[in-house]
Amino acid sequence: MKQVIDRYFGSDKWNIGFVNQSAEDLVLRKKFSEKIVWLTEDKSDYSADPFVINIDSNLFIYYEELNFWTITGKISRIENFNFGTKQRIKGFLPNGIHFSYPYIFQDQKKVYCIPETADVGEVSLYELSQTNYTKLEKKRVLLKGSRYVDTSIIYYNDKYWLFTNIDGRLNDIYIYYSNSLDEEFKPHKLNPIQVDSKNCRGAGNLFIVGEKLYRPTQNLEVRYGGSIMINKISELSEEYFKSEIDFELIPEAPYLEGMHNISFANNLIVVDGKRRRHSVITPIHRLLKKILYKRRNRCKTS
Repeated sequence: MKQVIDRYFGSDKWNIGFVNQSAEDLVLRKKFSEKIVWLTEDKSDYSADPFVINIDSNLFIYYEELNFWTITGKISRIENFNFGTKQRIKGFLPNGIHFSYPYIFQDQKKVYCIPETADVGEVSLYELSQTNYTKLEKKRVLLKGSRYVDTSIIYYNDKYWLFTNIDGRLNDIYIYYSNSLDEEFKPHKLNPIQVDSKNCRGAGNLFIVGEKLYRPTQNLEVRYGGSIMINKISELSEEYFKSEIDFELIPEAPYLEGMHNISFANNLIVVDGKRRRHSVITPIHRLLKKILYKRRNRCKTS
């Protein structure tokens, strides 16, 4: 009976939480050092894919926001773990498509963002305005031609390494590299690199501990966004790639249904979490969403 109720009346609710812990300590313990502190939930149904960054001694979290009655995700930003400070991010092009996974990173005092823009078949680099932290300017297209999802980037061993996936291909990762953000990103010799569903799709910040590169991935073996796998990359060059699962991060109460993104800033770790909730209007919502989705697709093809 519970399964029937959940199937017809259940829906997902995602939230953001944090732990006061360094990346170094996480790798050492292979688990969180304390319980996750969850934010007071926002009215939005989906607050996930959080990326935390310290700008001028202020902590900002950029994340995907998706409301109950909408189809497309948007990128929002909060300050100091308070949804009351929420502001919508402006400057994404084109308008009206689904945005998610706002991979934020700093490079030479500039702040950049690579959002997921699979709807237009490209990976693009945006720069955050130094005077307005809610405004982004598109700098250039890095990759084009496929529905790239959950793209992550890091500067490691004198090169920029870009890891990405293609929507629907749960056993392939694609790696690209470049000497600078202004130059062409070249494909890795082994592309596509075959992996399993535990260590394919990106799940947040690539990070370095003890000169070793780590890559978080979503564990899709049981369900979408089930848990986070931390993979240690032991070999990475233009011709070689070797990686193995180091440890797994498990969802915590009350968000026991999933966790699929992790981000770091100083001695802080930010994650997301999913719980199930139930409502009598859920079947109506699903029907209307299906109608709107079909209408949206017809508009795109007409």
